Formats: sequence, structure tokens, C-alpha cells
Amino acid sequence: MTWIQSAGLLIFFILAYAAFLLLFENKIIFHPAPYPEGYWNPTSLGVPAQDIYFESEDGVKLHSWFIPSPNAVATLLWFHGNAGNLSHRLDNIQRLKRLNLNIFIFDYRGYGRSEGTPDEEGIYKDSRAAYKQVLAMDGVSVDSLFLFGRSLGGICAVETATNHPARGLILESVFTNSSDMSRTVFPLIPLGWAVRSKLDAVGKVPHLKLAKLFLHGTRDEIVPYDLGRKLFEKAGNPKTFYAIEGAGHNDTYILGGVGYYDALSRFITETLKNSNNRG
Repeated sequence: MTWIQSAGLLIFFILAYAAFLLLFENKIIFHPAPYPEGYWNPTSLGVPAQDIYFESEDGVKLHSWFIPSPNAVATLLWFHGNAGNLSHRLDNIQRLKRLNLNIFIFDYRGYGRSEGTPDEEGIYKDSRAAYKQVLAMDGVSVDSLFLFGRSLGGICAVETATNHPARGLILESVFTNSSDMSRTVFPLIPLGWAVRSKLDAVGKVPHLKLAKLFLHGTRDEIVPYDLGRKLFEKAGNPKTFYAIEGAGHNDTYILGGVGYYDALSRFITETLKNSNNRG
């Protein structure tokens, strides 16, 4: 085979895969676990979750849990990561009890008990609807509301923070945009141009004026640590970065230990004290 034939074959492969991405992009990007997959009896694990149903901006019915905490110091609006559904975060929710926070966690369309099928614009609509819903809950105020996004959820948290006030933004294991991630997944094949879902956080964080905490595992096998650092470096002030030594993508809240929860607690406490950190 000549080099011309080899180059032609490579171009054909790239174009064929690009066409495949266009046809099945949402199935490749999003990995929801619809009900009944998961664990749906949170009270048996000591999590007093209230089932809350609400509608997205386009009428899609969504499901969430609201876990109130007695004398809560703040509320966490949780934008969870790509795979699974909210029920797969129960262990993490249990461990967060020590921080004395109300937690509102919801499923994007197609995840858990939420209706519909996920796509980029859809999960943004769901995120904005969740923001409005959490502020309607008893004891929740925008002055003590923290947006917490992990992995893909961080993209949603950034999008929400762009046009909605909150006290602080917490981004854990979050990537910069889909183009950078495509280079991570396919380092030898330039496919970023073929991905319609931009999932852009790095273009938005420079404009966010609220307090921001970035956390990332140093051994993250899915979202490289360097992408988390890049996102942090592009962000505007005020901002803080906390490296979770030895942690991968899904075990940050376990391997992070006391230091991890101290970093969260310190950020929330200091941000609440500073009346200028609302954006």
C-alpha cells in the first residue's frame, strides 16, 4: 500500500467516524441509568430524602431529592456526573452530613425517574429548572446557595452560574470542553470539530465573579488532572484549587479523607463570611 493509499484510508476512517459521531453523539456522550436501576430507599440508609418532582423549561418531568439538614449553614445544589443517576450518590450524600448542609440533587432528563432523553441543551434547561426549584424549598436562600458540579455536572453548574446568582461555585473533576476531552479520548485522531455538543466551561469561567473552589484527583483516569488545572487557571478570581492526592475520578470523596471535607467546609464558611462573594 502506497503512502497516498494509506493517507486516503486514514481520511476515510476519520470521516466515517465523524459521521458515526453525528448520528449517535448523544448516546456516546451521555450514560444515564433510568429507573429502576439504582437504590431507591434512601431512608433505610439514614438519608431523609424527600421526593420532589418538577418540570424543566420545556415541560419534561424531572425527579429530585431534597435532603434537609437541621440548622443547615448552607444549601448545596448538586449537579451530578454523567453515569448512573442520583441514587448512586447516596454514599457520598451520607458522608457529607458532617458539613451540615441542605442537599438538593436532581436527575437530568433520561436519568433515574426523570423523563425524556438527554442532550446538551436539554440538561442545561433541566439545570436552570432545578435552580428555580431549589430556591422554592423551605429554608433555602440564594445568599447561602452553593452550586456543586462534578465532572459533566460541572459543565451544567457553570452554565447555571452564568446567569443565576449564587453564593459560591464548587467544581470537582471537571473538564474544560468537549474538544479537549475528545483529544484525551482519541489523542491521535482530530475529532473535536465533529462534536456538536460543546460542553464549554473554559469559555465561561473567566466571566464568573462568584467565589469558586476547584477540586481534582491527581490520578483522575477519566478527566486528566491537567484539564482541571487548565480550567482553574482560566477562571476569574476569587478562586481556590485543592488537589486530592492519589484520587481518581470516582473516589475523590473517599480517598480525599478529612482533608477533602475540610477543604469544602473551609470554602463554604469563608465564602459565607464574605458578603462580596455573591455573583
